[in-house]
Amino acid sequence: MSAPRYVKPKAVRGHKLMFRDATVDDAEFILSLRTDETKNRYLSATSSDVQQQRDWLTRYAADDSQIYFIICTLDGQPVGTVRLYDQQGDSFCWGSWIKSDDAPSGFGVESALIIYDFALQLGFTRSHFQVSKGNDGVISFHLRFGAVQVAELETEYHYEMSHDAILGALAQYRKFLPDGAKVAF
Repeated sequence: MSAPRYVKPKAVRGHKLMFRDATVDDAEFILSLRTDETKNRYLSATSSDVQQQRDWLTRYAADDSQIYFIICTLDGQPVGTVRLYDQQGDSFCWGSWIKSDDAPSGFGVESALIIYDFALQLGFTRSHFQVSKGNDGVISFHLRFGAVQVAELETEYHYEMSHDAILGALAQYRKFLPDGAKVAF
């Protein structure tokens, strides 16, 4: 079996949400989330310069080491972002996970399940990620999903999700993604 790799799909469809690849046209939406003081408390600093965001998205389009999704409702309304990056063998990292105020109920659970199901379809079997200290709601969320803390740094905790934990979360929360993630390449 070949090693997993990031492949940018046209769309990944869930139960109530759909992921699509971020484009230059999404710069304003992304900045509206990343520069919102209530949403960016635990994110890395971002310039409010729209042209810088457009330039980053242009570079991203040619970058096969990550996938940056705009999370939308099924009717196409953008309601969040999430990114896969930092591949380490069969483990993927995910972050840049932000939701808008318009996100539907169940957004967190379904979007996480879509990420895990999609990554499994790409051939990944494990996940790793960081969460800033103080981001207690997100920490609790990941622990409920089966994440295990593997390191503590000054400002963040590091977590891993084993293959069994991913499969367990997909089964435990199946009602949020009853048919799995449908990927269109």
